[in-house]
Amino acid sequence: MATQNKFQDFTEQLEKGVHVFGTHTFKVALTNTAPVATQTTWNTTDHPAPAAANGYPAGGTATTTAISESGGTSTVTGTQVVFTATAGGIGPFRYAVLYNDSATSPADAAVSWVDYGSSITLADTETFTIRFNNASPGTIHTLT
Repeated sequence: MATQNKFQDFTEQLEKGVHVFGTHTFKVALTNTAPVATQTTWNTTDHPAPAAANGYPAGGTATTTAISESGGTSTVTGTQVVFTATAGGIGPFRYAVLYNDSATSPADAAVSWVDYGSSITLADTETFTIRFNNASPGTIHTLT
């Protein structure tokens, strides 16, 4: 199972109110270029994504987030994201990056990423499913 890695700036931006999990749009984007933990934003200039074609939408695919609280611990979850290659392939990609598509300052604020260990290319009709913490909905983060 691939491990989710947090961008270092995420916690500061969370405290500053940049990330509003109840109303903002969070997307998963694919790239074959390694993310850097010190990044504050996500962009396809520094980390090219697969072409917006063949079932891969520009900017990636949104996950639906939810927030719950129990005993003073809040948990943010996200639904699985499925990429399906149509009329050709998607890739190559090795990393899946979660970012806040609604954030404006900084724009497209980076949240976390997963490294799948080697490059992946989907052939026509193949699917690739991303689950946070290997569940759907799965835990994006907790705050105690």
